[in-house]
Amino acid sequence: MLLIWCFLLSLTSAVQVDALNVHVVPHTHDDVGWLKTVDQYYYGANNMVQHAGVQYILDSVVKELAKDENRTFIYVEMAFFMRWWREQTNTTKTLVKKFLDNGQLEFINGGWCMNDEATTDYNAIIDQMSLGLRFISDTFGSKYRPRVAWHVDPFGHSAEQASLFGMMGFDGFFFGRIDYDDKRHRLHDKRMEMVWRGSESLGQATDIFSGVLYHLYNAPTGFCFDQGCDDPPVMVDERLLDYNVNERVDDFIKACKDQAQHYRTENIMLTMGGDFNYENANMYYKNLDKLLHYVNKNGSVNAFYSTPTRYLDALHKAGLKWELKTDDFFPYADCPWCYWTGYYTSRVGLKGYVRSLNGYLQTCRQIEAMGKPGNWSSRKLAESMAIAQHHDAVSGTEKQDVANDYAMRLHIGQVECEQLIGQQLGEMARKESSTPPLNLEGCEYLNISVCPATSGFIDDEFDVLVYNPVARGSDAVVVRLPVDRRDLVVLDTHSNYVTCQTTPVSPETKAVRRDRGKAEHELVFIASAPPLGYNTYFVRRSSREHRCVEVSAKKHSGTNDVTISNKHYAVTVDGGSGHVKEITNTMSGKSVQLNQQFYWYQGSNGDNSNSSQATGAYIFRPNSSHVYDVNNTTKKNTIITVTMGPVIQEVLQVFSSYVSQVIRLYTGINHVEMEYTVGPIPISDLKGKEIISRYDTTMETSKTWYSDANGREMQLRRRDFRPTWDWNDTEPVAGNYYPINSRVYMQDTSSNTQFTVLTDRSHGGASLKDGSLEVMVHRRLITDDGRGVGEPLLEFGQFHEGLIARGKHLLLVDSIENSARLHRKLGEELLLPATILLHRNKEPASDFLKSYNGELGGLRRELPANVHLLTVQLLEKSNVLLRLEHMFAAKEDVNFSTPITVNIKDLFVAFDVTDCVEMTLTGDEMLSSVHRLKWNTADSSIPTQSGTTDPELDPTAITLTPMMIRTFICGIVYN
Repeated sequence: MLLIWCFLLSLTSAVQVDALNVHVVPHTHDDVGWLKTVDQYYYGANNMVQHAGVQYILDSVVKELAKDENRTFIYVEMAFFMRWWREQTNTTKTLVKKFLDNGQLEFINGGWCMNDEATTDYNAIIDQMSLGLRFISDTFGSKYRPRVAWHVDPFGHSAEQASLFGMMGFDGFFFGRIDYDDKRHRLHDKRMEMVWRGSESLGQATDIFSGVLYHLYNAPTGFCFDQGCDDPPVMVDERLLDYNVNERVDDFIKACKDQAQHYRTENIMLTMGGDFNYENANMYYKNLDKLLHYVNKNGSVNAFYSTPTRYLDALHKAGLKWELKTDDFFPYADCPWCYWTGYYTSRVGLKGYVRSLNGYLQTCRQIEAMGKPGNWSSRKLAESMAIAQHHDAVSGTEKQDVANDYAMRLHIGQVECEQLIGQQLGEMARKESSTPPLNLEGCEYLNISVCPATSGFIDDEFDVLVYNPVARGSDAVVVRLPVDRRDLVVLDTHSNYVTCQTTPVSPETKAVRRDRGKAEHELVFIASAPPLGYNTYFVRRSSREHRCVEVSAKKHSGTNDVTISNKHYAVTVDGGSGHVKEITNTMSGKSVQLNQQFYWYQGSNGDNSNSSQATGAYIFRPNSSHVYDVNNTTKKNTIITVTMGPVIQEVLQVFSSYVSQVIRLYTGINHVEMEYTVGPIPISDLKGKEIISRYDTTMETSKTWYSDANGREMQLRRRDFRPTWDWNDTEPVAGNYYPINSRVYMQDTSSNTQFTVLTDRSHGGASLKDGSLEVMVHRRLITDDGRGVGEPLLEFGQFHEGLIARGKHLLLVDSIENSARLHRKLGEELLLPATILLHRNKEPASDFLKSYNGELGGLRRELPANVHLLTVQLLEKSNVLLRLEHMFAAKEDVNFSTPITVNIKDLFVAFDVTDCVEMTLTGDEMLSSVHRLKWNTADSSIPTQSGTTDPELDPTAITLTPMMIRTFICGIVYN
């Protein structure tokens, strides 16, 4: 009698000894925006672009899990799951909790999204992971917090990401994309799994077991049973001509054994899913049920539904000694001519916006915690920022419509935080409750000299509140405001006249802003502000001698060199070429001979003789190593205009019709500012262009340079080299590019000189010859690279002519031993810039100060110079989340790379800390409750460093060692 599929499954659900154990992991990979917006993906809208609907996936999976308790499923993206959860009935919620209890459903990773690792700042990574994990903890309990990190789609992997996951309490980290050649070597040598030590400073404390997935994150070839796949189903009715059980079983067993040859234990993991799979979960599970039944009946392998957590535990039980990895997985390439290093720079405008709003969110949270409950919240900005960390968001690899949606969401959150900050500081400024709060305004477009609160209204007088979010006072906050008149003075809260100048708005800035502003001048002065507090300055009309110095811009003629200087630096510009020729640190005497220019690579259209691969949003592929000068005229000299004043000295360089730059030195400020404006990039010649700023020096750098990992520890880079395999030099430019999140530097040990460039957003960069650094600042392309986004990176911009990018590089020149303390401090200020608020007011400063606090500090004392107050976040009325970070790496500075102890009990003016509990980095689990798996490695020489798990934590003595971040939930009492 012929058998029909009508019996109950008898699936093996446990690991067996002396058998190949196949962990089958059903999953879906749900991008939080890519080809469609996050809303369209959730609701299943706009399916002409891509058929995907997350709500239907979760609906379908829940129904199928209920049919068989052997079935499992994992879910990752809490931005989607939270939406779905809020829509469910109590019956469905009870069912989901049952699945969590019996292990059928597991949360894996658990962040708001699966963040990018190359273009994200560590602060934003922590925030987005915290948002998702706290949702899990608050909704379901800490019992269900994930133990496994899951980054199956990001395009390369950061050592800092691995270290952060360790600090978050994860036991394992699985990922999909590593360099094709690295993977080939690892497959051959059975090195697909390892222990990753992402931080030299933290050592074993953040070691995390890490594994490279065999099939990226897809099902084995031939075994995708999703409704969008064409693989044959498992047909079990022997009466049918298409009966294929034996064939399907044989193919599956072969696939399992082939994979097992490249892994070290008797366990392998099969990812059964892909992009937006399981919308029809019945189809997938019905075929998997049959397949697993007949595979186990065959007996060659032991296959069962599982999860990454169960797989990890099986590996741990094996008790093997694992390879120790200490570098990273950048850059990523999926073929010899296919380096995914273009996205390090793609959509520079969005990258800059995300980075600036990261600091703004921290400011918003600080003021929210220190003020009284109001009508506004930081939540919207927190959620939109979390979505923006997705690996197809800040990475710049999404469609243009989706990029616009990300920006819109960010702006909505920004506006709410503007309201919160203005309202709270306006309230806090009052000396008496009967006094009306200040009406404070922000200015979003100061970088193009647009501010309605300072220009374009009748009175032309106003007050300036400068809020400093750093836990140390600052006397070096640059205030630049567009104004309509020049007969102005600036006074501080002690009625002292502040040195100031008015400078013409440049033609280049006017060309960018067009009719959005009409101010002819900029008012510039240097402000100070207390830690986590504000200071007030008063801008008034005056015809007296103390008015701001009126400075004019003079076009340079002749061939004499031009030098601008302050007490820290002198910058010399060649009078003939118009290019920088030397930067001297006048305090240390260190100097670099420098030629800085802008060039462009021509993006390959895919017509290269070696490969048809084109450049695109993901991939950087120039058609040759040759660079073109952005000045394509016969006269190669750069036009320069010089402005000299008591506050600022600057040289405006016009390289071409679409590239200009201002070199600035501010009085008393210890760095050189280079503000570039690039765009619209012309493409009428049908040539995609990748614009670089290149710094050529005479330094001897021995093929080495350093870039940061997500704004934290520095990574040694070596030209034409990979630490773990012999590199195949097929793309000498793109293959040497690495992500730069916040800084990059090179060192000349023979002269004890370090040249450092700090950035205001993520870029790609390289050192293609000794003494040279290049940073890609913009790109506009006419080709798609064939990696799924389906459109070229054209970015037409607001006026449909092409996007204009304006950003800053800050330069430091000093001895090697002095450089860390400089770039760490400056990096903190870039991460948390001061917020400028305006109050339209023409009354005398003395009258203002009778009713309002001109200066208000948020801390009773400054934190030490090596401690960064990373997070101050109000959780509820009587609790705040605090994160303290040691900013320096081990051995980075003789004075600051040392343990430091701080007192946070009475640190804040607004409240006192009553008690604290130390948490994991994400603040969702008590650190004392986390017991991470320990792994045997070939090298255990670096000592373990970790935070205390003492339940009787003393908030008056919090000790930090280099690169340590400690997280606390503290009870507070408002003063």
